[in-house]
Amino acid sequence: MPIKYQHAPDLNEKAREICKVLFPHVRVDSISCIRSFGSKSRRTIARCHALGKVMQLGMGTKAFYTIEFLSERFDKMSEEEQLKVIIHELMHIPKSFGGGFKHHDFVNDKNIEAHYKTYLRLKDGNKNWFEKN
Repeated sequence: MPIKYQHAPDLNEKAREICKVLFPHVRVDSISCIRSFGSKSRRTIARCHALGKVMQLGMGTKAFYTIEFLSERFDKMSEEEQLKVIIHELMHIPKSFGGGFKHHDFVNDKNIEAHYKTYLRLKDGNKNWFEKN
């Protein structure tokens, strides 16, 4: 059975919220989240795909990133774990937003956990600020 893909507007929204707080360099209009169904991959939960420099030049366009969430695994995770996976994938996008990737020497459990805690602290702080004003 071939892999099937569908747009994931709920994950796009979560990714945009996270970018506002943690990754302001990410051009949210140039990322897209999709769910895939039917992957034979055993250990993968999500993957980040980029439109590389050569393709950008050939197509006359700028960088674009698609984050694929393997639905069979991702959708069964807790909300906390899902947020960490989204943060993990967004951490792969470099500040240059040029079509490259940051690798797992930077995108690791320690840094993901630190970003997750920062996100919760800042997100809640922003929500409390808006509720007070």
